[in-house]
Amino acid sequence: MLTVAFLALLCASASANAIQARSSSYSGEYGGGGGKRFSHSSNQLDGPITALRVRVNNYFIVGLQVRYGTQWSDYVGGRSGDLEEIFLHPGESVIQVSGKYKWYLKKLVFVTDKGRYLAFGKDSGTSFNAVPLHPNTVLRFISGRSGSVIDAIGLHWDVYPSSCSSC
Repeated sequence: MLTVAFLALLCASASANAIQARSSSYSGEYGGGGGKRFSHSSNQLDGPITALRVRVNNYFIVGLQVRYGTQWSDYVGGRSGDLEEIFLHPGESVIQVSGKYKWYLKKLVFVTDKGRYLAFGKDSGTSFNAVPLHPNTVLRFISGRSGSVIDAIGLHWDVYPSSCSSC
């Protein structure tokens, strides 16, 4: 009798786990091994990604800042080069990130669910292409390593936040 109860409990637990869908995934880390670690994991609590600031020079992605909801993350990277800023449309999300790297990040291309390609940097180095593992998920936050340039980048995917009153 105890064995039957144990088996029933085990089957119920397995069924509940099968129903609970997984949604988060990670792509990366793309780039070289230098720099100091950074993560925007707590920034995702401010809302979805709504804008990007990327600083580039003739050779590298120098710096990066992301707006989550209405709040900008801390700036990471160096201060040389040109700063480019792009805002996403309301409800628009990043669904793919590709780029190039060697010892440092050289190019980034953010692709949105509205068909926009937001490209920064130079077209040389080893290519990468990052997409979420699970359907209906989007880029939620960025991590990586930086110093005087962006050494490496990691991309974290999950479901779009269900409600964001300040976005």
